[in-house]
Amino acid sequence: MNLKSTASRVMLMVSKAVVKLIDDSGGLQTLQIALLAHETRDKARRYQQYGFSGKPHSGAVAVVVFEGGSRDHPLIIAVDDPRFRVRGLEDGEVVVYDDLGQEIRLTRAGIIVKGAGKPITITDTPKVRIETPMLECTGEIKDLCDGDGKTMSGMRSVFNDHDHSGDSGGMTGKTNQEM
Repeated sequence: MNLKSTASRVMLMVSKAVVKLIDDSGGLQTLQIALLAHETRDKARRYQQYGFSGKPHSGAVAVVVFEGGSRDHPLIIAVDDPRFRVRGLEDGEVVVYDDLGQEIRLTRAGIIVKGAGKPITITDTPKVRIETPMLECTGEIKDLCDGDGKTMSGMRSVFNDHDHSGDSGGMTGKTNQEM
């Protein structure tokens, strides 16, 4: 291999690409990517950080390296999509996000989970424990929600309005301490 050939391979070892198609069925995602003018590669392997996975949209941009400078062996080491990227983070803050606006933000002020109008569900756990001196909720709290459960405000109304038979006949009055 001559010096000119080696220099060309080194220059072509890293490239920017545009994602065209994604196959998420295997152990590693494989992508079809568009590189230089009229250069397309199929089944480019995408490496993601352990514990984090995502499926980008067509049109996302990628950074590709080529094993030994051979354009036949593309390895995708990063994918980003400026159309959906969250902006305005402070130094050191982190966000996990998607294209719908759902987020988990680790901010300087605390952790924020944003469902973007979608439900947030915690599954397959025997218990959820919250250790805090104050738990606030801006809406209703309902127990046994998949059955005939009651809301806290509904239970409060029943308690505040209840009366029952007294010990010596008649009815007791309403509670003098509302919940």
